[in-house]
Amino acid sequence: MADEHNHSAYINGTPWFVYECTIELDVDYRRIALFLLYLFIFMVGLLENVLVVWVNWSRRHSANGVLFCVINVSLSDLMVIGILPFYLMEVTMGEVWVWGHFLCKVTNLIFMVNFYSSSLFLACMTLERYLSLTRPSSPALFPVVGRRRWLLCGGLWLFSFVLALFENVHVDLLEFDEPGCYMMPEHNFQEWFICVHYLNLIFQFIGPAAVIITCNVLIARAVKATPDVQGRRDVWLVHVYSLVFVMCWLPYHLVVFLMVIDILNPYIFSCNTIEVLYFSYSVVQCLSLFHCVANPILYNFLSQSFCKNLINTVLSHIPKEVEQVGAGNQPGAPNGGGGPERQRKLSNVSTSQSDVGS
Repeated sequence: MADEHNHSAYINGTPWFVYECTIELDVDYRRIALFLLYLFIFMVGLLENVLVVWVNWSRRHSANGVLFCVINVSLSDLMVIGILPFYLMEVTMGEVWVWGHFLCKVTNLIFMVNFYSSSLFLACMTLERYLSLTRPSSPALFPVVGRRRWLLCGGLWLFSFVLALFENVHVDLLEFDEPGCYMMPEHNFQEWFICVHYLNLIFQFIGPAAVIITCNVLIARAVKATPDVQGRRDVWLVHVYSLVFVMCWLPYHLVVFLMVIDILNPYIFSCNTIEVLYFSYSVVQCLSLFHCVANPILYNFLSQSFCKNLINTVLSHIPKEVEQVGAGNQPGAPNGGGGPERQRKLSNVSTSQSDVGS
């Protein structure tokens, strides 16, 4: 995109921005920072989202709408986490793409599908939570029974796929000094770039953010109006949901928006500003992926119900022989922990807690 400035005025045969550029940005430091950030997101995000899907997957058919959306958000995040090793290697080799045309198209498509689907399912989950709290008697957005849940879920994934195609059709493996994977339309580059940006801005950020922030504000008001003191103390968490979403995505969309302004009017920014703008694009794009780490914490690990289900799921995969040995080794446990009758009662208590947690 730096070629957009080649039409600028010249001074003694040299482009104007060569004289104005005084800032020096260290590409090697950015490469190291991006590698560490991608590695952190990959390792932590993979562990968190695998746990979320593992614990909640068995309840996907009978889960309420909120939990159903949580599962889809984690599946979406796992998709983009799965392609992060390619980005790790690309960053390490200095933006050089060595995996060919097919993986260039596929990885971009997966990234863009997650780009939309994660935000859309978060918006639906927040709306579902608001409706279940304020209108418990009204039909759920994602009902447990019937085909509407699966039609709506499939529709959101299909909508995300279609939106992703608007960019993906123009992504290709291009040979400059080194091969790279870029979005580079053959015709009307400016029009396509601006069109794709507006689609991103509206359907990935402004639309979902409006739903998430509005519903969370209304949820906070509804919780404050209830006599539940614990609920009043937890009101701040509702606003954290909105804040984290904005913090993850606003810097990215702000940088891309300024890039659009630069394309429309190449003379509006100084050379130093342009250098910082294009230098920071890959950084804010990487930071936006922190939603893969934040979402499991906010919507799962801070929930007592999820923690109980996680413990019960782990215990259910422990061999019975290990449980019996552990019970028999407890201090003061007569006859190996109380015999079959005591073990049966403990089993019943564990089952009842699991049902409540569900």
